[in-house]
Amino acid sequence: MGKTVTEKIFAAHLVEGRMARGEEIGIRIDQTLTQDATGTMAYLEFEAIGIPRVRTELSVCYVDHNLVQSDFRNADDHRFLQSMARRYGLYFSPPGNGISHQIHLERFGVPGKTLLGSDSHTPTGGGLGMIAMGAGGLDVAMAMAGKPFYLVMPKIYGIKLTGSLAPWVSARDVLLEVLRRLSVKGGGGYIMEYFGPGVATLSATDRASITNFGAELGATTSVFPSDANTLAFLESQGRGSDWTEIIADPDASYDEVMELDLAALTPLIACPSSPDKVVPVREVAGKPVAQVLVGSCSNSSLRDLLVVAKTLESRPVSAEVSFEINPGSRQVLENLIAMGDMLTLVRAGARVQQTGCLGCIGMGQAPATGTISLRTFPRNFPGR
Repeated sequence: MGKTVTEKIFAAHLVEGRMARGEEIGIRIDQTLTQDATGTMAYLEFEAIGIPRVRTELSVCYVDHNLVQSDFRNADDHRFLQSMARRYGLYFSPPGNGISHQIHLERFGVPGKTLLGSDSHTPTGGGLGMIAMGAGGLDVAMAMAGKPFYLVMPKIYGIKLTGSLAPWVSARDVLLEVLRRLSVKGGGGYIMEYFGPGVATLSATDRASITNFGAELGATTSVFPSDANTLAFLESQGRGSDWTEIIADPDASYDEVMELDLAALTPLIACPSSPDKVVPVREVAGKPVAQVLVGSCSNSSLRDLLVVAKTLESRPVSAEVSFEINPGSRQVLENLIAMGDMLTLVRAGARVQQTGCLGCIGMGQAPATGTISLRTFPRNFPGR
């Protein structure tokens, strides 16, 4: 019997157990990432292990959460994280460099590798054909020490994509439709693997939006094949040599299968206060909004922000709306400036924030009392 993308990557990294559904396995972890809200404890735990250097192929320490530095404690944490990275052989991404998942996609993601991160949206890497999973800080510390990551072998939920997205329908609508069908609990115990002819119509950043947002299903992770679109993205980043083709075999078998026609999707929106409370945008159209926030770890690529800029070329922001942009990385910010689209956003009345998580984690950007805030974030829980 043929293998899925998930099974191929797991088989290449299996160090303990057998790949039988429901049995515990241990897999080798190639890369790790941390962010500052969870990283401090993870590095204290790693330090206690007592080894001189990290033993992964690559580990990155990102600062993207507590950026405001409203008192000395955040700044002290950031200096500690930088010192740990320098001492133990990690890459360090300082405040203002961008959101960990967007940067990792641009600079470090490699098809076929495994990535363990101390952040729930680490599955973003699945858009490049990685097995990328969120985990606790101690799990990540042990992976940095060269130890296997243990998990129960998940079932594989195949999502067969056909057709292509209509104008004004985005990659986020794909996952919103999956959430509408399955709920925030529907992915528990599964890896969501996308396949079918519709996959070829989605760019690498589209796929990363879907795998990032897939965390809201409760899934172990989500993954796409690595194909020509993956190669095109890596070449755009000067990393074409990192590409490997990884596709499911024609006779691969999935534990569950959902069929999803991309052409049949319409713009969707998640209403308060759960990502699976999904309705068509037309059902809420016309309601006045007081705040609009664009950009998060699930959709802050250059293309995402260019769509906004082009839309606003001849449409200034209403005086009744606070409109803010959260670019995903310094690279995205630089490209917006170089292409002239930053000027469009500023002239339209946008408030462009530093690159980072910001309002998505409740770090500022709170809306006014009793008003509607429209956000392109992966979560809409109270307080988020």
